[in-house]
Amino acid sequence: MLARATTFAIDGLASRRVTVEVDLRSGLPAFTIVGRGDAAVRESRERVHAALLNSGFAFPQRRITVNLAPAHLRKVGPGFDLATACGLLAASEQVPARNVDRWAVFGELSLSGELRHCRGVLAVAHGARRAGIEGLILPRVCAREAALVEGLVVAGASTLVEVASILRGGRVPDLPPVDLTAADQGDPDEQPDLSDLRGHASPIRALTIAAAGAHNLLLSGPPGTGKTMLARRLPSILPPLTRAEAIDVTGIHSVAGQLPEGGSLVRRRPLRAPHHTISSSGLVGGGTLPSPGEASLAHHGVLFLDELSEFSRSALEALRQPLEDGVVAIVRGQRTVTFPTRFQLVASTNPCPCGMAGSPRCRCSEGDMSRHRRKLSGPLLDRVDLLVHMQRPRADELGASALTTSQDVRAAVFEARERQAARLRGTGLLTNAALTPRHIRDLVHVDACGMSCLQRSYERGDLSARGHQRVLRVARTIADLAGSDGVAASHINEALGLRQHDILEGALAA
Repeated sequence: MLARATTFAIDGLASRRVTVEVDLRSGLPAFTIVGRGDAAVRESRERVHAALLNSGFAFPQRRITVNLAPAHLRKVGPGFDLATACGLLAASEQVPARNVDRWAVFGELSLSGELRHCRGVLAVAHGARRAGIEGLILPRVCAREAALVEGLVVAGASTLVEVASILRGGRVPDLPPVDLTAADQGDPDEQPDLSDLRGHASPIRALTIAAAGAHNLLLSGPPGTGKTMLARRLPSILPPLTRAEAIDVTGIHSVAGQLPEGGSLVRRRPLRAPHHTISSSGLVGGGTLPSPGEASLAHHGVLFLDELSEFSRSALEALRQPLEDGVVAIVRGQRTVTFPTRFQLVASTNPCPCGMAGSPRCRCSEGDMSRHRRKLSGPLLDRVDLLVHMQRPRADELGASALTTSQDVRAAVFEARERQAARLRGTGLLTNAALTPRHIRDLVHVDACGMSCLQRSYERGDLSARGHQRVLRVARTIADLAGSDGVAASHINEALGLRQHDILEGALAA
């Protein structure tokens, strides 16, 4: 007898429909799975066999062939266990085959018949809704994640026995209500606060501008000046995730296996801080079976690269396309997978290998300085909007009161973001950092004095054509923070000052 069950395979960040065909024939008992499955799929024979018997079901002593169609699609992971078991139950007439056709099923089985958590549940739920399937049966621990998709009946089960009961027409277990809003960022007191910093008025101003316009930021300075401390406080002044952004972030983290069991909607903007030994694939995504990298896990959040000059040149150069386009395309075996990478880059670096450049304590040779600067390529730094040099705070500043708090700065950032949203309504853009050249021409209105300052800087060779556009974006953000409809010379000059520093000129010229 032939029976079918519907499940889904993870393909990048999306899911592809897979039909599990189960055929029972007379002959010597055998259990074969075909359809280009990996080791986890092939091993599911033993898990399904034990789960059926330990759950009190009969295991057919016949020749069993399971086909995962389409055969050209690579099947990875244990998520096909439940569909295989349901197909066997339908083919052996232990559950009605017509009811199996109404549901999609997804999940891993234990030997005892319990259902276990699988990665990529949100992508599977989206795939089931797009396919027009009535409902989705999956492990109870994953049900809250799947319930984020509206218009889909989600049935969470703990065991294979409960799944069979649902397929026989039994009651679908109720799920707790799912909060689909994403405005709650948790307790602000739990996040690092700008009130922890002492001194650094100019860097805090640069951080405010970066947050208001979603601009990339590079902090340079000697060790111990507070670069890392400042960078890690950027999320505390960013606006909360919108519901659409939260769904995107949750889906990426689900496919990457970063969501905890029972987790639901991600509510905080991600902050990813990979170690400098990370590979190119780990940073932007890749692998034999492409999976999202740190750049995608930081989507709609912050990617913090501490000690930028210690990262490999190949890893840093791989960031060029994600920074410019907001997506990265991974090609493996004549197959292309695209991952979103709309993150805000914040990086820190020492001005030289010892970190004491410009000080009598610096013992770096000219060759050391040259090698250090070559690691920070000009094309990469040209994609950074704000270059800020941090000095050691004075002794009297360390004992002084805080200059500001995250709450105060966050209010100014929210107001600037609202001005941007009103101006960009209907364009599909959200922040000034995403402005295209056409939008800059139409929406960024600079007065004559400001345009003259910008032209002189460009003619001196201080800016590339890309840098010219980025200065206009930053100046537009500075004007938004000031509540100005137009961009004045003061806004242009501040944007130029935040982009050019003597300590980085050698790297920019490399």
